Amino acid sequence: MEDHKVISDLRHIFEKEGQALMAMSRGIDETWVEIVDVLYRCRGRIVVTGIGKSANVGAKIVGTFNSTGTKAVYMHAADAIHGDLGMVEKDDIILCISKSGNTAEIKLLVQLIKDFGNTIIGMTSGADSYLAQCSDYTLMLKMEREADPNDLAPTTSTTLQMAAGDALAIALQNLRGFDAAQFAKFHPGGSLGKKLFLRVEDIITHHSKPSVPLDASIEQVIISISTGRLGATVVLDQDKMIKGIITDGDLRRMLQNQKRSNIIAAKDIMSLNPKMIQSDAMATDALDKMRANSITQLVVIDKDRDYLGLIHLHDILREGLV
Repeated sequence: MEDHKVISDLRHIFEKEGQALMAMSRGIDETWVEIVDVLYRCRGRIVVTGIGKSANVGAKIVGTFNSTGTKAVYMHAADAIHGDLGMVEKDDIILCISKSGNTAEIKLLVQLIKDFGNTIIGMTSGADSYLAQCSDYTLMLKMEREADPNDLAPTTSTTLQMAAGDALAIALQNLRGFDAAQFAKFHPGGSLGKKLFLRVEDIITHHSKPSVPLDASIEQVIISISTGRLGATVVLDQDKMIKGIITDGDLRRMLQNQKRSNIIAAKDIMSLNPKMIQSDAMATDALDKMRANSITQLVVIDKDRDYLGLIHLHDILREGLV
């Protein structure tokens, strides 16, 4: 296998599809604005349909619509003409995707939907196609050719369709003011759900609260760090107020400085003003704070600044947030 030939082929595909995307971006006009407005005012659902690879793209667009606050359902064009048209309700808008706009299933489906009286939005690269002529609104996805050398495999065309669907979905999301909190309601599972829901308090509940008093001996500090298994211990005064933190790195530096550990207390080696985070903060915020300060632990406090425990980078890694 000739590596340079493979690299050249890969770059060619990216360049061709990228050029088509940029051309589509430059061609955005009032038609796009009008279609976004029609979808925004839809009182029913967006029914997305297509055939072949366009159908696969349609299924993805439906997922993006639903996850960003626009109600949508998927209907395969072939299944539609064999009974699935029964899912279409009177206030639904049909988004029909077809590169050529002239396939037999699309022609028949468009005729049937027009009889229903539903609004049809065609997404096609066929300027003179049946779909373009019969749709109430048409998104023209202009392209010169597919990215494959034979101009046959759906490549550039499906990339444009996918991007157009993303653009419509996000434009509608922005019009609705659909924020991260609303987005989180639709994504409770997996690592994405954890990023949106998991808070610091959810991670530290299973941990102890390693701590030592100001005058604790180095032996007590070592025991506290070891039993806490978090690589650090917090130094508290007699009123249980946080005065500092001692990490295993602080202990190593003490030994490197050849200090006599038998006459040193916790207050002598602690780091002042430890980085803290409130328990109700998002776990991702804790990760950002650790990264910004190049540390692996944060002191967790409540709204009264009472010490609740430590959160360690390993806790966050274990939850799959990175």
